[in-house]
Amino acid sequence: MNFEHKSVLLDETIENLNIKPDGIYVDGTLGGGGHSYEICKRLSEKGRLIGIDQDEDAIKAATARLEEFKDRVTIVRNNYCNIKEILDTLGIDKVDGIVLDLGVSSYQLDTAERGFTYKTDAPLDMRMDQRNEKTAADIVNDYDEFDLYRIIRDYGEDKFAKNIAKHIVNARKEKRIETTGQLTEIIKAAIPMKVRAAGGHPAKKTFQAIRIELNHELDVLNDSVDTMIDLLNESGRICIITFHSLEDRIVKTRFRNNENTCTCPPDFPICVCNNKPKGHVVTKKPIEPKEEEIAYNKRSKSSKLRVFEHI
Repeated sequence: MNFEHKSVLLDETIENLNIKPDGIYVDGTLGGGGHSYEICKRLSEKGRLIGIDQDEDAIKAATARLEEFKDRVTIVRNNYCNIKEILDTLGIDKVDGIVLDLGVSSYQLDTAERGFTYKTDAPLDMRMDQRNEKTAADIVNDYDEFDLYRIIRDYGEDKFAKNIAKHIVNARKEKRIETTGQLTEIIKAAIPMKVRAAGGHPAKKTFQAIRIELNHELDVLNDSVDTMIDLLNESGRICIITFHSLEDRIVKTRFRNNENTCTCPPDFPICVCNNKPKGHVVTKKPIEPKEEEIAYNKRSKSSKLRVFEHI
């Protein structure tokens, strides 16, 4: 199966990057190379793109897609949380722009054996980096009931988290839960019939929660934004596309904190901490996809783009 991923908010992201032909840009979630391809088209021979992804399939697909720009492209298999070390290794001190398109790619969702989707029965995997030994099955079978409840409540924002955790623990006493199909049936049984009939897919929130926990998605994002802002040149921009409220809240907060760096108590008449703002938030409200985009790519519906510019 080809690695395909419709790049969400593509035009809006490229426009907000303010690409300089001779600039250096980082795509921290390379995927199939959609955003990177559009960046490369706008670079001169002196420009440079560094693409980072932890998924081997993505690396192969993006390498092929960006073949015509190979003289200005460097692709690294790693996690964007290591961006500082990656750039240091390449002898790069500062960059002109960074893109993150968070969440799961269409390819990862549509490739059943990767175990990201509840729509087909497959091994419970969900690893974004298949070099990691721990899988979703380890979380489902080894976490205690409270920890399962906590991650489904916090990362899935599911009001039936307690009951779902209880059902998982009871089911695994009978036999180990190995597949997405098994887990989906357990979740269905934990949610009242009338709620299942009215809402979206009952397993969606729990699958999201387990995936986030396994891949440390929120920790990685929260720990990386400040570092990435520090790596930007003057007028350099970072564009981050999120797909659920937890990610969006982190990006919004981190951007705001870098815009308002003062740590003095609110009742101080003047600032004494001398912390200077690192830049400003370009998007006071997030940019959301237009109706046309949602019509041809339903997965774009929940996406939001936020942009920060370094000073």
